[in-house]
Amino acid sequence: MVRDKFAVPLATIRLVSGAFARFSVGMSDDVGSHDTRITLATDAAQHPEVFAVAFNSGDAAALESVYEDLGVLVPEPGQPVTGLDRAAANARFQSLGLPIEVRPRHVYVADDIALLIVDWTIGGTGRDGAPVHLRGTAADVVRRGPEGTWRYIIDNPFGTD
Repeated sequence: MVRDKFAVPLATIRLVSGAFARFSVGMSDDVGSHDTRITLATDAAQHPEVFAVAFNSGDAAALESVYEDLGVLVPEPGQPVTGLDRAAANARFQSLGLPIEVRPRHVYVADDIALLIVDWTIGGTGRDGAPVHLRGTAADVVRRGPEGTWRYIIDNPFGTD
């Protein structure tokens, strides 16, 4: 696996529409200076696609909107981060300028909590001209908020490592 100087694995990202191709994404709240609008998922199974749309938008604020305030990202196995560190880790992934492809494998919902098992890949040519290939199987936990939309409590992209 190729890693950058910040120890965040390098990769390419592309949205896979697959079974969720009919899901459209927009947003009711302005979440950033890029005026990117993301509609948060009202179905836990749609959350991975919402994440991919936010990630691929390149808008850090849109990406942050898919997390609860205290939500955790594990950008490298065994290295959980939250808050500004989470935003910085996601920014390093987004700085690759490559899309993420997501393929939900399993979704287990218990009331307002769900476990998502999601295969993902990021691949292509990095901005420095070097090939980038990263993939994983995420073990993610999302929670439905009082407004009925889902956000990450735990985003663990290398969940099986």
